[in-house]
Amino acid sequence: MEYRTLKTGEKVSLLGLGTMRLPLAEDGSVNEKEAIELIRAAMDSGINYVDTAYTYHGGNSEKILGKALKDGYRERVILADKMPIWLAKDEEAMRKIFDRQFERLDTDIIDMYLVHNITVPIWKRVKKLNLLPFLEEKKAEGKIKHIGFSFHDKFQLFEEVIDAFPWEFCQIQLNYMDKDFQAGVKGLKYAASKGLSVIIMEPLKGGRLTNSIPPSVEKLFSEAAVKRSPAQWAFKWLAAMPEVSLMLSGMSDRKQLEANVEIMSMKDLCLLTEEEAAMIDRVSDEYNKLVKYSCTGCQYCMPCPQKLEIPKLIGHYNDWFIYDKNPSTAMEYRTWIPDGRHASDCIGCGACEEKCPQSLPIREALKKTAELFGV
Repeated sequence: MEYRTLKTGEKVSLLGLGTMRLPLAEDGSVNEKEAIELIRAAMDSGINYVDTAYTYHGGNSEKILGKALKDGYRERVILADKMPIWLAKDEEAMRKIFDRQFERLDTDIIDMYLVHNITVPIWKRVKKLNLLPFLEEKKAEGKIKHIGFSFHDKFQLFEEVIDAFPWEFCQIQLNYMDKDFQAGVKGLKYAASKGLSVIIMEPLKGGRLTNSIPPSVEKLFSEAAVKRSPAQWAFKWLAAMPEVSLMLSGMSDRKQLEANVEIMSMKDLCLLTEEEAAMIDRVSDEYNKLVKYSCTGCQYCMPCPQKLEIPKLIGHYNDWFIYDKNPSTAMEYRTWIPDGRHASDCIGCGACEEKCPQSLPIREALKKTAELFGV
């Protein structure tokens, strides 16, 4: 397992465990037994950084993680959690959220505490509710060790946020498809130049870079001098950048965990030749030709007032173009959508777009999806 040292001094595994995609039971709830086993297996394999959030799995992520960290596991891990300031109507509510996180996790201290999902409106709310002085207060009390933020907006805001407070770390979305998206590589380097550790989320773009690779992309991978899996290429692209402190992966089963740990143990993980970098650029260009709406499936747009499974609907629209208009895509769209709630049921309220960290034109995407599939 590859390890790096945070600017704050902690030695961390280059691979961290994100708990937004824990294993699920048949009814869609988190399979608690499997989730606890997975979290502990991750730590037994050398992973020592685990990330959760108040909103993940409706709060069950924090509760289950708290249970998983019993029996001596808490002392072996650097724990990260986040403040969903958009859920707080006032400072009192903010403090209640903070206290509830400690109750769910059943811990006395959170090592890495983030302002969750900073965008323009959320940054305004951070200042309105005096969140940063509150976090400094809690750090002084010994409730949290380090203060950071996760980010989902444009570079201009990222630069403003970085310069507004003595942050110790930040968390950005980055993969070879998102080099110039949101903070991007430019943001990675800017944050590092300011002395921040940089945590990477969505290194595999929500699994999009490893699942069902389009034939044209497969061809490019097959032409590479050295044969690697799509996940190996994605992790290697990030590992080659010294500014990357840690990569979070939302692994949902043991197979994914074992594969990712094996990748993080490759001797040449952090080496990327110019030829390999050029090949990844070609793959990125090819994907960009195929993807219509770059949804990561993070589900921040949910719940929809119309009970639409927005990421799944957009996913079918993208699949139609990525997989060469395969008839099975249309069949699955018409028959497998939960409760028969299709894109045509969208009323255009825009609630989803207000919450989307990718700033996607979701209403436009749903309209086109309904037109394409006829429902």
